[in-house]
Amino acid sequence: MGQTITEKIFSAHVGRDVKAGEIIRSNIDMVIGNDITTPISIKAFEDSGKENLANPDGFAIVMDHFIPAKDIASANQAKISRDFAYKHNLKHYFDEKDMGIEHALLPEKGLVVPGDVIIGADSHTCTHGALGAFSTGMGSTDISFALITGGNWFKVPEAIKVVFSGKPSELIYGKDLILEVIRQLGVDGALYKTLEFTGDTIGYLGMDDRFSLCNMAIEAGAKNGIIAVDDITRDFLKDKKLARSSREFYSDSDAVYVQTIHIDVTKLEPVIAYPSLPSNGKPLSQAVSDDIAVDQVFIGSCTNGRLEDLRIAAKILKDKKVARKTRLIITPATQKISLQAQKEGLVEIFISAGAVFSNPTCGACLGGYMGILGKDEVCISTTNRNFIGRMGDRSSKIYLANSAVAAASAVSGKITDPRDL
Repeated sequence: MGQTITEKIFSAHVGRDVKAGEIIRSNIDMVIGNDITTPISIKAFEDSGKENLANPDGFAIVMDHFIPAKDIASANQAKISRDFAYKHNLKHYFDEKDMGIEHALLPEKGLVVPGDVIIGADSHTCTHGALGAFSTGMGSTDISFALITGGNWFKVPEAIKVVFSGKPSELIYGKDLILEVIRQLGVDGALYKTLEFTGDTIGYLGMDDRFSLCNMAIEAGAKNGIIAVDDITRDFLKDKKLARSSREFYSDSDAVYVQTIHIDVTKLEPVIAYPSLPSNGKPLSQAVSDDIAVDQVFIGSCTNGRLEDLRIAAKILKDKKVARKTRLIITPATQKISLQAQKEGLVEIFISAGAVFSNPTCGACLGGYMGILGKDEVCISTTNRNFIGRMGDRSSKIYLANSAVAAASAVSGKITDPRDL
């Protein structure tokens, strides 16, 4: 009986063939922490009496949620991670000098490699499956165990195969594909399972779309999302100094899946997730007919703050203005993306249109800072969650969409089909 990609990755790390449902102990290639979750891991590490990290070059701390610090509490929180990084002379410590949202920054730096086992104390660590790696979120104390031992325990997940077919039509992006998957499965339909994304559609998706696709696997309850390596993956990696040797794994033709979902993307229109669940997906045409006014538009996050998202938004915003009663916040995912956006003239387009263009940060996505919603305010956002109170006041409402729909909505002041501008 064959194996899935995820089973093969774990088999390579364990040194024997493993199957879904097994409890295994695997070594870990990269552990990721951020300024919110790492201090808890640090405390557990230091309470253990351990003095040295098991694999210091396999630990990255990315200061991305409240950096630059928004208040005294966040400054003191960040100081814990900063002091620990300096104490252990961490090679992969990223703060204001080279900042970015962790799930965009680490692939950019070549720290995520096909065939890896990766964990992070952030639920959207599943993003890195776009590079053919097993990547999942864990709790902060699980992270500390990995820092102490170099490994951790896993239950090898069963797999759901998602087969996308057809060339995506205009305005259909990775965000729409994953919102459709979540709409079909629900927020717990893939609980503790792998979402393995396949089909000829994948060949039409660049890496930015693939990262978006895997990023939101957790919103269906999945343990990880994963896409097999192909020439598009290799092209993304070719100019990077990879932290480890790449290992490409592919599912066998007789691999076992607990479910297979077929989605003809040629029949899709952009998907809008209505409040207050990512699974509450509706076609864009319904959102347009519902005439939903928006107070704020946010383009950014680890889901859709990449360069292609900014290019899409700039194409729509060029020579236009943000609606008088609407705010537009655009946040690049990394400094490199920010610099490239400036070189291409995108930032000038944004600011001329009336947008705020910020430093890289998770801030607004989690209702942290730089974009908090007030009472009864409505936001259309390219982020990954629209739970009650996610971006601010509990009475506020969040609609999730791709970058094109978000940008068009900023111009009209209501949820809009970009083709209608």
